[in-house]
Amino acid sequence: MGNKTDRLLAIKNIISKNKVSSQEELVLLLEKEGLHYTQATLSRDLKFLKVNKIADPEKGYFYELPDHHQVSNEVAENYAAQGFMSIEFANKLGVIKTLPGYASSIASLIDKARPFEIIGTIAGDDTILIIPKEGITENDIINSLIMIIPELRNKI
Repeated sequence: MGNKTDRLLAIKNIISKNKVSSQEELVLLLEKEGLHYTQATLSRDLKFLKVNKIADPEKGYFYELPDHHQVSNEVAENYAAQGFMSIEFANKLGVIKTLPGYASSIASLIDKARPFEIIGTIAGDDTILIIPKEGITENDIINSLIMIIPELRNKI
């Protein structure tokens, strides 16, 4: 089934590129990606991603990601990935180093996504403090950041 981050990224990628109208159709597309799903896991992942069904004159209904229709989200994610330099952890807090001037934009993107794992961020010019919820691991934070900014997958 793969790890959760891989599964969620695969779902986001498929839904953003295809008009998928049912879980059965989504399962077939995921299997082409080498991911095998149970119906229960797929339902949980769709709920986690806050996927909606919207009306379409051709297909009836199809899945859509929240804010999918906003091109600015994709531009913001690319911008954030370009400015990201590194992440380190100390005493359960995360510190992201960015290029000068990028920190507030990246922190805003993280806060806007409202991931379960992160209470909030504090940004300077080139540094972001990430404040995680109690019991959240470093790996949970990294996976959360990859879900928000997929281009970070190869940078973290």
